[in-house]
This record gives sequence, structure tokens and C-alpha cells, in this order.
Amino acid sequence: MIKNNKKIGGHLLADQLSANGVDTIFCVPGESYLGLMDGLYNHKEKIKLITTRHESGAANMADAYAKLTNKPGICIVSRGPGATNASNGIHTAYQDSTPVILLIGQVSRNEREREAQQEIDYKEMFKPMAKYVAEINNADRIPEFINKAFYISQSGRPGPVVLSLPEDMLIDETTSRTTPAPDIFQSSPSKTAMDSFYEKLKKAKRPIVIAGGNTWTKDAVKKITQFVNDNSIPVLTSYRAQDRFDNRNENYIGHSSYAIPIETKKRIQESDFILALGARLGEVTTQGYSTLKVPEPDQYLVHVHPGINEIGSVYYPDIGIPSGMQEFASALSSYPKIENPPWREWCRSARKEYLEFIKPTPMSGSLNLSEVMAYLNKTLGDEDIVIVGSGNNSQWVHRYYQYRDLGSQIVTTGGSMGYAVPAAIAAKLVYPKKTVVSFNGDGCFMMLGQEIINAVENKLNPIFIIINNKRLGTIRMHQERNFPKRIIGTDILNPDFIALANAYGIDAYRVTETAEFGDVFEKAKVSQSATLIELIIEPNVLGPALEIGKNIG
Repeated sequence: MIKNNKKIGGHLLADQLSANGVDTIFCVPGESYLGLMDGLYNHKEKIKLITTRHESGAANMADAYAKLTNKPGICIVSRGPGATNASNGIHTAYQDSTPVILLIGQVSRNEREREAQQEIDYKEMFKPMAKYVAEINNADRIPEFINKAFYISQSGRPGPVVLSLPEDMLIDETTSRTTPAPDIFQSSPSKTAMDSFYEKLKKAKRPIVIAGGNTWTKDAVKKITQFVNDNSIPVLTSYRAQDRFDNRNENYIGHSSYAIPIETKKRIQESDFILALGARLGEVTTQGYSTLKVPEPDQYLVHVHPGINEIGSVYYPDIGIPSGMQEFASALSSYPKIENPPWREWCRSARKEYLEFIKPTPMSGSLNLSEVMAYLNKTLGDEDIVIVGSGNNSQWVHRYYQYRDLGSQIVTTGGSMGYAVPAAIAAKLVYPKKTVVSFNGDGCFMMLGQEIINAVENKLNPIFIIINNKRLGTIRMHQERNFPKRIIGTDILNPDFIALANAYGIDAYRVTETAEFGDVFEKAKVSQSATLIELIIEPNVLGPALEIGKNIG
């Protein structure tokens, strides 16, 4: 709406999003931001507006989009319930260091501080789970706040930014104009720090690289891989960061996560030098902060991380290097190969342990999920995308599947259920020609499974796999261990998933035998529509080598 060389705030905001290169937005429409919706109408040929069925779905799609593109994922929701629903995805983005920008319609300015309908103070609400929270109360300042959101969300340790938008501000007239998008640069390591790191590495006996976190590029992975290969350094990936290093590489020795073999834990504890490359060294990666002592590890620790405030926040490093991964990798590539490193055999034996660990293992019932993963290792391409939700069902993928390329694994480290269905929608929007496989437990799928309709609506063909044991497996595992014979609340009734999928208008298959999976999956790969595959497993099976009545309960 332009009048007398003016435009309303919602139109200027849409223009500024476009100026920052936004091409996709995930939302649940609300009356509190109609001015912005009308502004997006002017950009409907360039900005794709995806209407989700739940705000948590929208926020999770924005998170997955950002992980795949290295651009901020944009999510717009209405006030009150819309914002509280979206907070699920914002917490995920914060723990995963993902650049997400959440825009929230807010009550009009003249209604504030009266507990108007659905009014919430978003600065207080989102303060613990966002890098920056603000409210735009003046339409003239829209370009300033939007550019600030893009800069903060991507700089240093990336993360979510939240902006609330008073309803009346979005229809105020303004003469302000769009401004150019900000340039984003990460810190580069100093030569002094790099020299110190390299000299100390040369004196190590049992070094390990733990790779994870954000700000990776394919070129950074290539350069780090070259350095590791030249020097035979063993590499672990942090929790749910297995695509940061090709799992088929001879120097890859596994990931530090739940249910890892005791040998891997011992390798970390016995190492004398750890290069934490982008990883936060969080609770899961450090096995409850046990493999590295808090706050001073026994190992010589070099911590490279884009967020300067993250370095030293839990562990005191011997060398702390604030740097983006690309910048560190580029600096590292100038250092020569280490002659005759003494850890080569140590690396080889660790690699053998990893290869033994990922071999298919026996499983009760007629469907063996480790064999399913072995099949996927053979049939999926290097750049195909595997998405995993939360729960014990994810352990089969993490243990047996081998990730290869950066961006082939889309997950949440925060463990929020319901992520894998909306993330698959985002992945197919970004890469429509890649095979996208979404793994869900039956409980996880029921959280946000309704977002399948977005695959139908947008003519997308991801493959949704449900691992169905009719139980909330993770919680049941803890019950069996901590309160045996006092089980409550973890047996669940599911719908007929095949009938449900058919109601959405997509193909669906139920698999009960290992031998059936290959044919079904090949049909799904070539289907033009989304496909749901339900894998029926024994109810007592709660994870790899984890079964009620045998080794638990």
C-alpha cells in the first residue's frame, strides 16, 4: 500500500526481507500481522510462503532450512499461542547454533501492559533461548532492526533472533526505504594461536579431533580432511554432527554420543591432545561431562569455536581460538605434513573398532533395523539427506548409517520430538531432486505428523519412515532401569498409519520382514509423491542391543 510516496510498515518489512535475499518463509497466518502478509503478496513471485499446520512445524522447518542453506530460516507466527508453539523450534535453533529469525505479530501498542488478548512480553519469554529479542515500535526503523537480526543471527556462534511486531505498527505509514543486506564475516585465527596449536600437536602421542557445530562449508570440510589424511589423525564427530566428516574415511573412528562403545569412550579419556573443532563439548558429546573433566580436562585442549563466549564457558582450554570453520581450515592448510606421527597405529586400531561396531547385529523379530541401515548405506547417494527425529529409534541410524557429505544429516541436538517430518519438508523445498529420508519413532511422528500435508500441497516427495514399537522407547528404557515393574504412561495406541497416509493422498507401505524393505524403498525413491513406510518391530526392542527381558528390565 503506497500513498503519497509512503508505504505501510508491513510492506517495508516484506521489502527488507527480500533485500536480504529471503526466498522462503514458514508461517501460520495470524490477524496480528496482516500488514506483513499483505506486503508479502507483493513478493509472491520471489518469496515462497509455506503455510504450516502448527507453529512448531513452521519453526522446525525454518531451522532445517537454515542448516541446509547457511542462510537464516524465517518463521512468522501470531501472538500468544502462536509464539509459545514456535518456541519449540527456537530452543532447538539456540542449542544447535542455527540462524533462525522469528517474527511475531504483537498486540497494538496502545493495548500493551493491559494483558490484552494473547499478550506476552516476548523479551522476557525468549531471553534464555535467543541471541537477541526486540520489538519494532517505529515503522521507520524496520530496515535497521531486520538487518540487525540478519547480522546477529549469523555472526559469531549463530543462533535465533526474535522480533515482535505490534499490529498497528505494521499499518503505520513510513517514508523509510530498504537498506542493503549486511556483510557477514567470521573471526579468523591468529598466527600466534595457530603456531602454538601446531607445535603442540607435533608433540602429541594420542591426538583426537572432535568435529561438530556450525559455520562449516564444503571447502572447510575438504581442507580439514586433507590435513587429517596427511597426518593420520583420528576424527570423532560430536553428537549428531556425523556429516562434518566422511564416515568412510580411514581416519573416522565414530561419533561421541549416546550408546557409544566403551572403546570409544576410553579413546577419548586416554588421548593426550584434543582439537575440538566447532563442537561445544556439550553434555552428550562428553558423556555427561565425564570423558573430559570439568573445568580442566586431563587432555591438552584446543577449542576452536566461532562464539568467543563459548570458549571457556564449561572447559578451560589450553588454547582457545575464536574462529569460523572456513577461516580455521584455510589457515590450517598452510601448515606442512607432520613427519612420522607416532599415533598412526593408534588411529588404525580405533578405526577397526568403529568398523566392527557398525556391522549389523542380531535383533528380535523378523525385521532387523541394522540390516535396513546396511541397505541404505549401499543405495543412498553421498548427497542424499537423512533426517532423524528423537528417541531411541534414532540410535539405529546414528550407529549403523554412514554419512558422507556435509548437509546429508539434518537433526536436532536438543532432542525435541516431532522434528523429522517438518525438516523433511524444508529439505525437499531446498533440494527437490535429492532423496530425502525422514526417520521417526511412532511417538515422534505423532507430534507433528500432520505437516505431511505440506508435502502434498507443495508437490514434494520425501520418504517418511516410522519405526513402530507402540511405545515411547526412550522413557520406557529409563523406567525399566530406574523403576522396574512400575511401568506407566509409555505404552501408546497409534492410528493405522497406512490409512492415515492414504487419507493425506500419499503412498504407504507396512514392512514386517527385513527382506521386504529393499523393494518398498526402491518404489518410494522413484515415486512422484511423498511415501510413508511403516516398519513394525518387536515392542520389547527399545534400541540396538537393548531389549526388555534380556538386557534391561
